[in-house]
Amino acid sequence: MVTSALLIASAASALAAGSEADFKAAYTAAEAANKEAGSLRNQWTVTASALAAAKKAADAGDFDKAIASSKEAEALAKASIFQATSEKEAWKALEIR
Repeated sequence: MVTSALLIASAASALAAGSEADFKAAYTAAEAANKEAGSLRNQWTVTASALAAAKKAADAGDFDKAIASSKEAEALAKASIFQATSEKEAWKALEIR
């Protein structure tokens, strides 16, 4: 009974661990968002730092950390995209008339 519980627990934790394929998918999404931010001329330096941290963690074999850093980079890139698009028109509301 205890042995089967341990086997189930170890199988579940193995499934929860991120794989190299999961990292590559997350990293690709982050790079794409960062590239879009670059096309809007609004890339944030913290996004580049998060991408570098993701790559470093993946090179060390820590795919959970690499995935987390990739997702953080994607969120930062998307925030920079939002900032660029919202400020593109927002300045008009501040114009003195």
